[in-house]
Amino acid sequence: MRKRWRSAGSGFLIRSLLFVPGNRADMMEKAMDLPADALILDLEDSVPPQEKERAREVVSANLPKMFKEGRPVFVRINPLMSGFTDEDLAAAVSPGLAGISLPKVEEAVDLEAINLKIEWFEGERGIESRGLALLPWIESPRALRNAYTIASASRRVMGLAFGADDYTLNMGIQRSREGEELVYPRQVIAVDARAAGVLPLDTPYVEYKDKEGLIRDCKRAKLAGFAGKFAIHPSQIEIINEAFLPAPQEIEEARRIIEIFENAVARGSAVASLNGRMIDTPVAERAKRLLELEKKAKRE
Repeated sequence: MRKRWRSAGSGFLIRSLLFVPGNRADMMEKAMDLPADALILDLEDSVPPQEKERAREVVSANLPKMFKEGRPVFVRINPLMSGFTDEDLAAAVSPGLAGISLPKVEEAVDLEAINLKIEWFEGERGIESRGLALLPWIESPRALRNAYTIASASRRVMGLAFGADDYTLNMGIQRSREGEELVYPRQVIAVDARAAGVLPLDTPYVEYKDKEGLIRDCKRAKLAGFAGKFAIHPSQIEIINEAFLPAPQEIEEARRIIEIFENAVARGSAVASLNGRMIDTPVAERAKRLLELEKKAKRE
């Protein structure tokens, strides 16, 4: 597999990604003290058309002070068909930026186009070649069909982001609190992202006052294979962070599984049992990954 951007592997732990409207300097200031794993300064949906130009100015002015060691900052630009791409990139691309989030990607050729533009800005501004990541959004039936090729289109790609509101709009269906209509796209995006070696990142839960609903939605996403989730309100961050880490009982069980399995291997067997459950190599490997995730969270 081609070498991926550092955060897709052993780099940053990304569970929660908080959206911050690009025209709100006050919210950017507050976001610097919030416990989100990553920040997404938004030039797209949260900024009305008449505010786009000012949002670029605000983002450009505030980006330098938002870079914080251990916490990546992205900018979500407007989609390629908007005609704003060059202006958005001119405001966003700078040393210290983790990457560009690109909405409404339909196929791999979209990433080829944005990659050429980013390369030009990197060269102009003295940024390491291909140092900026890409986070494309899957938001339509066509994009869903092309999810694996999108995830594999560039070494810049660090994850696939699922946008459920645009997806359901394009499907002609209503989005529900229960999320039954999202089961299939979540499974496809998670599988295709993992197959490409990048992070699957789940759609925001828009009922931001419904904490129990958010907890349930995080569980659904985690069971589907997602690594993290976008937040649209500060109150969602800690719930998401906790949801995408192993629970204490899972950690304890993982330690026990590894101990039992290693004892079995020392005796010449690759199979053991715990409370009537077979423990073999995949189960032990999963337990090791849980403990690695816990250690990474503690380091952060």
